[in-house]
Amino acid sequence: MGSAPASDRAPAPAPAPPGGTPSYVADTVRTAAKILIVGHFAVGKTTFVGTLSEIRPLRTEEPLSQAGAHIDDLAGVPDKTATTVAMDFGRLTLSDSLVLYLFGAPGQKRFSRLWTDMLQGALGALVLADTRRLHQSFDVMGLLEEYGMPYAVAVNQFDGAPHFPEEEIREALDLLPQTPLVSCDARDTASSTKALIALVEHLQTRPAPADQES
Repeated sequence: MGSAPASDRAPAPAPAPPGGTPSYVADTVRTAAKILIVGHFAVGKTTFVGTLSEIRPLRTEEPLSQAGAHIDDLAGVPDKTATTVAMDFGRLTLSDSLVLYLFGAPGQKRFSRLWTDMLQGALGALVLADTRRLHQSFDVMGLLEEYGMPYAVAVNQFDGAPHFPEEEIREALDLLPQTPLVSCDARDTASSTKALIALVEHLQTRPAPADQES
């Protein structure tokens, strides 16, 4: 019997990355959602995406240079030696039918034009925050609010960082009552997944914008 025409053949799966996890999406997937992982400089975005991604994450890190020493505030993160200059990218399958594509944005304000490009097509954002530098989260949250992008906040639990009651963090960040606030450890899969699920549940339950109602 002859072979089937090329147009009738099932596409060959992409090669598996190290660890054996296939890089193709399962046939049962019906919904793919773009989610942003954002936050200020050195808040753990690259670590978060790498922890959750089921494929080898795409990273665009470059060593910190002397030229940026007066721009990139290393207070509280003296061991940081590299920074994201474009984006981080990963993928997480939440169910048989839902896949999330994770886009981590660089944290420095000089990359704000890239942030606006990455907002296109995104359903929502998870803002990572650091209790040692909560005030640095305002620029990121302000940009999300300017574009009407729904978001949740996850406080990344750095070793040695101070802990505060949820009410105090909400007040410090001036969060709306409906904005989810959770804690996570970006190095821990279960903790990071819980933070992402908090965002997804928020997106599923929030009212549709007025221009989408019929």
